Amino acid sequence: MKHDLVVFVPGITGSSLTRDGKDLWNLSLRALMGALPPKKLIERLRLPEGIGDERPEEPFAVEALDLVRRPTGLPGLLMQHGYPEVSGLLTGIRPEQFVVFPYDWRLSNRLTARDLQLRVERELTRWREEFRNHYPKAEDDPAVVLLCHSMGGLIARHYLECLGGRETARRLVTVGTPHRGAAKAVQFLTGQGSDSGLLGRAAPGPVRRVMEQLADLARTFPSVGQLLPVYDAVRRPDYPEGYYEPLTDIDVGLPTATVDDVFAFHEAFETANLANLRASSDLRRPYEVRCLGGRAHRTVHGVVASPGRELRFVDVLDDEESWMGDGTVPAESAFAAWALRSTDEAVWNGHRHSSLVDREAFGHQLDAIYAGKSARATLADDEFGLVTPELAVAGEPFEIVTTDVARGRAVRAALHAHDAPHPEDWTVLAPSGPEERRGSLTAGPGTWVLTVVADSPRVVQREVVMVIEA
Repeated sequence: MKHDLVVFVPGITGSSLTRDGKDLWNLSLRALMGALPPKKLIERLRLPEGIGDERPEEPFAVEALDLVRRPTGLPGLLMQHGYPEVSGLLTGIRPEQFVVFPYDWRLSNRLTARDLQLRVERELTRWREEFRNHYPKAEDDPAVVLLCHSMGGLIARHYLECLGGRETARRLVTVGTPHRGAAKAVQFLTGQGSDSGLLGRAAPGPVRRVMEQLADLARTFPSVGQLLPVYDAVRRPDYPEGYYEPLTDIDVGLPTATVDDVFAFHEAFETANLANLRASSDLRRPYEVRCLGGRAHRTVHGVVASPGRELRFVDVLDDEESWMGDGTVPAESAFAAWALRSTDEAVWNGHRHSSLVDREAFGHQLDAIYAGKSARATLADDEFGLVTPELAVAGEPFEIVTTDVARGRAVRAALHAHDAPHPEDWTVLAPSGPEERRGSLTAGPGTWVLTVVADSPRVVQREVVMVIEA
């Protein structure tokens, strides 16, 4: 309802991590790009081994005070453009009833869910004391609407079902949340997190070096391990096509404790969710679940593990049909199957994970959901997919591919650092198949926005690409 408290929970890398007023995450990315000496800065973000669900003490502690507004991410896992003013997507919302929940996204989602619980309780108490000054005709007390991007949805649903938040919630909205995890997290944590494989070529040496450094750092973050897939995602080369097993059954080179933890995290939620439903008189939860996601892009969904831990990451179901998603989260995982019966109940579009929380992507749908209205969107015939590396080398061309582009449509691409490319930035992509276009771009070191436009009708895709020194 219009008088409810709205809490926005961002995804991983979506909150700035600061210490002594310095944004450590931004500095660490610059170090990885070669602009600064890397080792010392990167080490400042590392967490103690085996931290589990605990909070780090000095010198490992950081502050998370605001959303990230600029392009950033964990290249090889996910990138994001930076969040807009999210409250501006919701018509009529008052500043007093909109809360942003930044958090230390390195830490366990169990710990962050407890922090969310405390923040929601405090803010809801405040808002219930003052809301009638603004909504004098409201018929009941405000409840909570949780608006969540990516990993934020895992935090919020744990809070709702495992920590009692369901009693004061009106609605949970997840946008690109990996409800069952993402195989791309396996690729990333094993140091192989480059989408060069989807382009049919090996990653350059400097890219492999940075991916190994990032994986070494991220393996100390409990949150990243909790993004691993709990759906059947791994198979041996001699298995029948389409036959996959869980990560617990096939060794892919990840620590056993990390794999066990992600399954325990999901099992605790599922057990609590089922127990809460059984305790309800009508087998219904007291809050509504809305699920939004992207499904126009080839997305890694599985791992083929050869003896000796040689891994191949696949985006093709049964080695025949592309497994689609938002480029990071497979559509089947972005669907909240624990709460909804059919994928038709979700809202889908053709945008990538990095830009789902945006007026151009789900802005109208989010506003409709906030107003308690139905929000429907399905993939249009003019949507197209994009494959691009998230990490490239300065001065070396990198390839981008668009898929599902109808014959005759012109496609162009540009790398730019600001809101819009200059006219001279555009490169026309050439046909390379019946519905495919290819081209290559080059840039200097930095974090760049890649904009790809297909004409007639005009459809825009955006991604963030980090370019490092050789």
